Amino acid sequence: MFLLCQVSAAIGFDAGVLSCLEYLEAAPWAEDEEEKVASLLAELHLENVGAGEVLKRVSVEVANGTDEGSDNEEVILKLLHVVLEGKDEKARREMKGLVFKMLRENSSHNDLRKESLYSACDSCLELLRHHFFRAASLDLQDASQIARQADNLHWILDILIDRQIAEDFLKTWASQSELSDAHSKVPVVHRFEVSRVTARLFVGIGKGQLLASKEVRCLLLQTWLVPFYDDFGWMRRASKGLDRHLIEDGLSNSILTLPLAWQQEIFLAWFDRFLNSGEDCPNIQRGFEVWWRRAFWRRSGEQEPPLPIRVITTAIENS
Repeated sequence: MFLLCQVSAAIGFDAGVLSCLEYLEAAPWAEDEEEKVASLLAELHLENVGAGEVLKRVSVEVANGTDEGSDNEEVILKLLHVVLEGKDEKARREMKGLVFKMLRENSSHNDLRKESLYSACDSCLELLRHHFFRAASLDLQDASQIARQADNLHWILDILIDRQIAEDFLKTWASQSELSDAHSKVPVVHRFEVSRVTARLFVGIGKGQLLASKEVRCLLLQTWLVPFYDDFGWMRRASKGLDRHLIEDGLSNSILTLPLAWQQEIFLAWFDRFLNSGEDCPNIQRGFEVWWRRAFWRRSGEQEPPLPIRVITTAIENS
């Protein structure tokens, strides 16, 4: 059909060109044919003989006085809010993956402003706080909303990290001392999804995806480390697809970014907790060993490191 259209245009056979265009307008295209059609019509300069109708399938006409980027953002925000507010959890999980994939593929375009993402994030955080404090006061009527809003925040955080604009989220989450103080008053079955948000931040810091001052990193650990420890056993058992080793490495690396004295305080507290909790506590002995060598071997000026410390534990499943 492409060759027939080219030949018809070359010999001035307008009826043949129109027939080709009518076919192209009505027929389904494979995705890899879209560029061929657009290139062909641009090459033949057929705007006055119906090419515009064909191109409408793959391009949006810009309305008078309307910014195309603004229209794109409006559509994307609508998709975001539909996912955040959707009622079917299985469909929500599927569409979250789809929207995240589409945003990643289009991340080089100026299609979604940082302020718009953070506005959606703030709305989810406010809902989380509302339902969390209600549950802390023993009103569990809508306690299921805690997990839902925590899951929404986790999804938005993934998008922010992928776009390298998550530092403000980290500061905000690290500052949620009231939420952290109320944590122990909420039944763990309702609250453990909140700690998945903290875990994602540990992974982001540990991988270098999130760069923040040591004060903010320390505040995150001060605010959320104990609640994270308290929820870890539930996270491990109840969260499908949880990569505990990725989280443990993220936590280890996050601690190791702090000044040595702060590392010592956190690792010694973990050592005591791990020996009394076992699998219900994250195993961060790799980070503990790094701290130990930094604090004692290098300080003493030895040329060879001592044998690595091994904390004897039962086998830990990879769940």
